[in-house]
Amino acid sequence: MTTRTFYSWVLQALQPFLRRKLKRRGVEEPGYLEAINERFGHYTQACAAQNGVAYVWVHAVSLGETRAAAVLLQALREVMRDAQLDLKILLTHGTATGRAQGQSLLHDGDVQVWQPWDTPAVVQRFLQHFQPRAAIVLETEVWPNWVALCRQAQIPMLLVNARMSDKSMRQAQRLAWLSRPAYQGLTAVFAQTQADATRLRQLGANVDGVLGNLKFDAKPDAQQLLQATAWKQSLTRPVVLLTSSREGEEVMWLDTLQALKDAPLDAQHHFHAVHWLVVPRHPQRFDEVAALVTQRGFALSRRSEWANGPEAAPADDTIWMGDSLGEMALYYGLADAALLGGSFAPLGGQNLIEATACGCPVVMGPHTFNFAEAADLAEAAGAALRVADMAEAVVTALQMVGSSADENAHVQACWTFSQEHKGAALRTAQALLPYLKT
Repeated sequence: MTTRTFYSWVLQALQPFLRRKLKRRGVEEPGYLEAINERFGHYTQACAAQNGVAYVWVHAVSLGETRAAAVLLQALREVMRDAQLDLKILLTHGTATGRAQGQSLLHDGDVQVWQPWDTPAVVQRFLQHFQPRAAIVLETEVWPNWVALCRQAQIPMLLVNARMSDKSMRQAQRLAWLSRPAYQGLTAVFAQTQADATRLRQLGANVDGVLGNLKFDAKPDAQQLLQATAWKQSLTRPVVLLTSSREGEEVMWLDTLQALKDAPLDAQHHFHAVHWLVVPRHPQRFDEVAALVTQRGFALSRRSEWANGPEAAPADDTIWMGDSLGEMALYYGLADAALLGGSFAPLGGQNLIEATACGCPVVMGPHTFNFAEAADLAEAAGAALRVADMAEAVVTALQMVGSSADENAHVQACWTFSQEHKGAALRTAQALLPYLKT
């Protein structure tokens, strides 16, 4: 029995458990209940042969990758138009948030389905049904049967905006019997940074170029920024945001705020010097985080309850919570500084590029290994500051927004940092073009 055969047998055996997991997740996120059979290679959409369409398969597993896919697709469509290629997009996702965001990226003739579960039978049905001319996978999603069966069908599989942290590389090396053939089987890899390229080559990947990070080319939603500007005019205090917070980090944050609130009278003004806003990373945790806030005795104001902007009482104990999807530009536009979720617990951090593109300086903790290059570049540019823990992050943010000179310098650094790193989308689209031609 080959290693991939054994792997495929295990995934086949796990299919019933995946179905149950999807139904459980669907209780909190109904999107997971949509078209479950697509994950196993059964489709209601017409096959490629029936409708005479040629597809390019683009896989963006979750919300972050889908946002990167948005800028890539814009550039890719322009390049294909100039080359007179009439190709439609087959867009796949693994998460409900990615799929919801991806709906806005579809043009006439494009198709969106769930990613195929990585067993030979499911992947074979997917490839036979849609017959993609090429497969473009964003960032990290390398599945052994996807690679092997695309190679068997002579479909080029291309990993773009590719990243590989030290931690992920060590994990892949421990499973080298499975991961190395998968990385070696990719047709080409286009990495974000030289460090990513080096690690990917160590796993056997054919790295054809280092093209930068697509997320620098994403433009914040202009309407959301305008709305944020209008709402800020009624505020008398700055706003400090805990962005994309992960489990455990809200407790650290609330512990710090509680200490500020319970400080001696002459120091309590630090708590009331700003408005505090938290936006959890995962929507299924909105109610959980709301409960954490109210259990501490704080009042809570949720975005879903705002009619004409957030409540702005002069000196209360209200904490704001962003409980909406697709409005990060609004939250960054409101904020004068952002504490970077995922970086205060050993989770690898979250993407800080969107914050800086909105002119919102970032305070990040010690754990940014998933976005190491962007974090280091932002810190060097002055668009982000690194601290040891959550308590120091809160103090640093208060100091930043308390000094107009410091805040203005960091905001200007954000604009400069964002502009200097644009261009990856066009470079990537041009690199992909040869693989899309017959």
